[in-house]
Amino acid sequence: MLRHVSTYGPCSRSAVAVATGLNKTTVTSLVSELQARGLVKETGPQHAGSVGRPSVALVLDGSRVGALGVEVNVDYIAAIASDLAGRVLIDRRIGFDAMGSGPERSLDELVHVIEKTVADLDRLGIALAGITVAIPGLIDTTTGTVVVAPNLGWRGVAVADRLSQADIRGDIPVTVDNDANLAALAEYTSGVAAGTSDLVYLTGEVGVGGGVIAGGRLLGGADGFAGEVGHVMVDPSGERCRCGRIGCWETKVGLAALVRMATPDRAYGTGPQVVRDPEERLAEIEQRRAEGDPRVDAAAVEVGRWLGIGAAMLVNLFNPRVIVLGGYFARLADRLIPAAEQELARLGMSGAVERCRFAASDLGFGAASRGAAGVVVERAHSDPTSITIRTSPAIGVIEGTTMARLPHSP
Repeated sequence: MLRHVSTYGPCSRSAVAVATGLNKTTVTSLVSELQARGLVKETGPQHAGSVGRPSVALVLDGSRVGALGVEVNVDYIAAIASDLAGRVLIDRRIGFDAMGSGPERSLDELVHVIEKTVADLDRLGIALAGITVAIPGLIDTTTGTVVVAPNLGWRGVAVADRLSQADIRGDIPVTVDNDANLAALAEYTSGVAAGTSDLVYLTGEVGVGGGVIAGGRLLGGADGFAGEVGHVMVDPSGERCRCGRIGCWETKVGLAALVRMATPDRAYGTGPQVVRDPEERLAEIEQRRAEGDPRVDAAAVEVGRWLGIGAAMLVNLFNPRVIVLGGYFARLADRLIPAAEQELARLGMSGAVERCRFAASDLGFGAASRGAAGVVVERAHSDPTSITIRTSPAIGVIEGTTMARLPHSP
């Protein structure tokens, strides 16, 4: 019933009864329970155009229930908290060198971000329904363990176990998943290609991951490891990747490759002042481009060319309608896409290529954490009885606005 109201609301009790096949008494009882849990609310009278008393409409509420998605990436940690209607309550990101800090220190920082965000939700009177963590690597989702994350240098890291030891209420479920998969889900539900049943999402960060939606479902593979497209070999005589192999796709199109070509004095791991946050790196690249530095456009075209080479493989394999470019790909889409389209047309199978297009994501670097929060929302919709609402009213929540947006503050 909650899912029906979420999808088709506002709707009357009688409309819910007809659509679900439940009798009116059962619907009334369920409405009372969902109202008590703060998940649905009544809105103004609904006029169906017929004679008689107008019915009271039901809509999704969820303003007192929160979902938290967090992400650990190479050079930042991000957190997005939303309510069950998808309204963003908290959006923060801190620059953090997870690649150079090691798993123990990185998880300590992750715990700090989570505890701070949970405390903010507590002050707002929001009951947290769950936490999902996004990590760029192969994840054993059943145990919440990072099997291997090459760009972080992690192997066999029990993330869920570490969070269970933190100062977070033990009744909050915690799950861990791949960042690109979660970002793909965010794109499918609320991005530029929302509702497209066959799409591929590319992360566009230091590492390049892919999330594949096929037939409206996330393609996970036998062990949930599908989508590691950044480690497909595209150049047998290329550079060595962080995964240990030669010529991986991300060595050609990852953010580090762009920085190396466009701003060689600021490349990863070199120079007296290494900028870590991807937004700052992009801001510098965009400034140099505005100043007419020819290296920036040349680098973008070269990345775009390799982007198209890899995209042709994806189109031939998965036959998507849209390839959504996330992260820095989206910011430089005006230069990347034309070059990518040329290679895609040259290498992709005729027919499949003609029906596929590139699209720049509008979710920014927060796509994975937004998708992670969305997983919690979906789980709550599937099992609303798992949600316990506190009796104290929410304080200071303004619907449809951001409670705290702290993209670079610790």
